[in-house]
Amino acid sequence: MGQFRQISTFVEVVAKGSLSAAARAEGIAPAMIGRRLDALEQRLGVKLLQRTTRKLALTNEGAAFLEDCQRILGELEEAEAAVAERSVKASGHLLISAPAGFGRQHVAPLIPSFVAEHRDVTVSLNLNDRLVDLIGEGIDVAIRIASLSDSSLVSTKLADNQRVLVGSPAYLKRAGTPRIPADLAKHNCLAISSEGSQRGWTFRENGKNVILKVAGNMVCNDGEVLHDWALAGKGLAWRSMWEVGAEIASGQLVTVLDQFAAPGNDIYAVFAQRRHLPLRIRAFVDFLRHSYSQPDYWRERAI
Repeated sequence: MGQFRQISTFVEVVAKGSLSAAARAEGIAPAMIGRRLDALEQRLGVKLLQRTTRKLALTNEGAAFLEDCQRILGELEEAEAAVAERSVKASGHLLISAPAGFGRQHVAPLIPSFVAEHRDVTVSLNLNDRLVDLIGEGIDVAIRIASLSDSSLVSTKLADNQRVLVGSPAYLKRAGTPRIPADLAKHNCLAISSEGSQRGWTFRENGKNVILKVAGNMVCNDGEVLHDWALAGKGLAWRSMWEVGAEIASGQLVTVLDQFAAPGNDIYAVFAQRRHLPLRIRAFVDFLRHSYSQPDYWRERAI
């Protein structure tokens, strides 16, 4: 308890700007605050603050320590809030956004169980493939499959997502099995198109990600169509495990070039803030994470 009080006092002194202000906030004498800081510095063996009668200044060690302390105290606050919220029922309306294909297969089927478990929560599910504006559109939580770059948003990982190159046994028997990515030049590659341009496929060669432009006699802007074409033996398709896991398990599709697979774009829940997150959002994110972590979920759920 003494060590925790020293740390919280250190953070409070920096936030208030003086020992006397921190003492007034706590209702104790400034000398008590000073003794706590002295004890903390003595215990750590470093000087955290340069103190004069007029001002305080963080040392380099103090600045680094402050950042860690603020993070730890913030996480403790969140943990306490989460425990307290467990005794309260989730309630209110939840607006969820998800990519169309993934949402149909791996969000929509889970929502009936979620609302049955949380009867005071109502849900609206918005399925589309555009990048939604969470704040502007009032979205509570968005499911995204991508490497995230918007630092203004908060995200939590729900599951891994591996990309695999697949073809039907009939197609591979007819066209042969590629051994290296360059072999794809001899294959009919069923690629996804976006706004008139065709996206490349990413592989890992010699420790680096390589984007390979592929060609075929059919392209589409809908991944589900590419999936169906691959099942029908029309060529090779580069798809996510969440989409083709069941067919791989049943033998309807076969993966190729697995040794060249690049890191996947994982599955995240994204929201606008972390602090004071409504219980209904926490509960839904936890529900998805738990569901996706079950053994064989992806193979059993994929269509």
